[in-house]
Amino acid sequence: MTTRRDMLKLGAVSALGLAGLRGGDDTIPPATTAATPPVTASLLAPQNMPIPYAGVFRRPPELVPFETGFDNGDPALPFARYALTQKLGQAQFVPGLSTTVAGYNGIFPGPTIRAAQGTRVEVRIRNAFPGTGLLFPGAINTVTHLHGSASLPQYDGYANDITVPGNVKNYHYPNWQTARTLWYHDHKHHITAQNVYSGLAGFYPLSDRFERAQLPQGEFDVPLMISDAMFNADGSLAYNDNDQKGLWGDIIMVNGVPWPTMKVKPRIYRFRVLDASISRSYRPTLSTGDPVYVVGTDAGMVPKVQAVKSWRQGTAERYEVLIDFRHYRAGQMIELRNLSNKNNIDFANTGKIMRFEVVADSGSGAGSISSIPATLDDGGALNPTRGGIATMSLTPDMAVAKRDLKLFRANGQWTVNGVTWADVEKSGFTKLFGNPKPFDIEQWTITNASGGWFHPLHIHLIDAKIISRNTNGGKPFAWETGPKDVFYAGENESITALTQFDTGPEQGGRYMIHCHNLVHEDHDMMVQFSVGDLRNNDPISSDPPVLDTTPEGSFPPVYRPGLPPGT
Repeated sequence: MTTRRDMLKLGAVSALGLAGLRGGDDTIPPATTAATPPVTASLLAPQNMPIPYAGVFRRPPELVPFETGFDNGDPALPFARYALTQKLGQAQFVPGLSTTVAGYNGIFPGPTIRAAQGTRVEVRIRNAFPGTGLLFPGAINTVTHLHGSASLPQYDGYANDITVPGNVKNYHYPNWQTARTLWYHDHKHHITAQNVYSGLAGFYPLSDRFERAQLPQGEFDVPLMISDAMFNADGSLAYNDNDQKGLWGDIIMVNGVPWPTMKVKPRIYRFRVLDASISRSYRPTLSTGDPVYVVGTDAGMVPKVQAVKSWRQGTAERYEVLIDFRHYRAGQMIELRNLSNKNNIDFANTGKIMRFEVVADSGSGAGSISSIPATLDDGGALNPTRGGIATMSLTPDMAVAKRDLKLFRANGQWTVNGVTWADVEKSGFTKLFGNPKPFDIEQWTITNASGGWFHPLHIHLIDAKIISRNTNGGKPFAWETGPKDVFYAGENESITALTQFDTGPEQGGRYMIHCHNLVHEDHDMMVQFSVGDLRNNDPISSDPPVLDTTPEGSFPPVYRPGLPPGT
C-alpha cells in the first residue's frame, strides 16, 4: 500500500501526467516528470484566451424535484426528492474550444437545489463516471458533502464514505436550520481538490420565512460561484498544486463564465458570493468605491448589517451582500474587482472578477426591497423544540470546555495539532480531536503560527460565533459578524469562536475538521471530533452506497425556467 510519506515524495500534478499509483481505494495523483513540466499559467493561444467582461453572465439552472409529498401524509412533514448524476460533460469556458468537466449532471456549476426550512430533502447521487479520470488515470471515486448542513454523519460526506462508478447513494438532509447559503461539493480523500476543480460543486440555498420577509428574492437573489482555473492549449483543464501548497489559476470565472458582464436594474440586489476556488482567496471591492452591505455569512443572516468597502473571502466561505444599483445611471459599468490577499499567486487579470451593466428598470420588481436594512431578525433559537440556542446569542461564560487547534506543517505534511487524516485512518477512525456531548457549548481557538500561508479552516456540523481575533484590535472583522463554519486563519492569526453542538443524542457521531485549501486537505490536513458516542451513526457503514440497478435515464433532470442570459 502506498504510504502518506510516499505520497509526499510525489511532485506537482499536471493534467498531462499519465502515470499513477493506487493505495487501497485511494487514487494517488501522478508525479510530474521532466517530460510533463508543471503548468504555471494557461497555455491557450491568443485567440482562445478569454477577454475580461466579454462573457455573458448566467445563473446555474435550478433543479426540480422528481417527487414531493408528506411523510405519513402529514402536511407538517413535507419532503422533496432530487436526483443528480455525476458524469462527464462538455463546457465552453474559453473561446473556440471545449473543456471536459466532471460535474453533477455533467455541468459546472452543478444544478442549484433550493430548499425550504422544514422540508426534508433526499438527493439520489449516482456516480456515472468512466473508469479513468480527467486529471489522474484512476477512477473518479466520489463523496458528496452538503457544506453547512447539520446532517447525520453518514450523510455528511465523510471522506472515506466512497461512491465508486456504477454505485449510488441517497443523501438525507434535514433542513431544520435557519436560512443560509449552503453548497454541495466532492469530499473524496486524496482527490477532493481535483474533483472540485474538475466541476463537482453546486449551490443549495436554504430559505425560511424570516429571510424571505427581509431580503431580496427571485431575480434579485443571485448566486455567484467564483473560481479560478488554467487551461492547456487544447482547452482541457491544467493542474499544478505547487508542491502541495495550492493551485492558483490565471482565469477567474463566475458561475463557469470567465469575467462575465451582468445586466442589472436600478434596484437592490442580493448576491450569494461563494469562493469555490480550491486554494485562492479573494478581496472583492466595487470599482466605484461604494460600499456593499453584508447581510449574511456562512451560516445565516447577520444581526446587524455591515457596510464594507471590501471583504476578505477564503475558499468555501459564503458572504451574502447587497449592492444598491439605484443611484447609478443606465449604461453605467461597475466592476467587481479583486484586491487579493497575501500568499496568493496573481496574474494580469486576476484583479478582475466580473462587471455590472446598469440597464433601464422594467418589470414588476417582485422580490426586490426598497431600502438597505440596518438589522436583521433570524427568528431567535435555531429550533426551540431541539433545545438549541441561537449562535449569535452564545457568550463565553456558557462554554463548558476550551480547545485549541494549531495549524502548521511538520515533516512535509499539513497538520492540525500535528495530526493528519492518515493518523485517523491508522486508528481505525477512532482518533478524536474532541468529544463534546450533544448541546454542549465550547470555545475553540484556531491558531496559524505561520507567515507563509493562510488556512480557511472548516468545521463540519456546527455554526459558530467569532468572539475575538489577535488582529483587528481583537475584534472579528466587520464582514464576519454573523454565524460561521469556515474561519480564515491568515498568516500569524488566531481566531476564538463559540459553538453549540446542537444535535440530538440520536444524531451524535463523527465529523471532520479540515483546511479548505483543498490541496492542504488532501495532503493531509484533516482531523475529526465526535458528538457523543463515536460509534453512533457510523459514517462509513451506516448507509453505504450500493450498486445502481435502475435503468439509465430513470431520473431525467428537469430545470425551472430561468432568466435570460446576462441577467
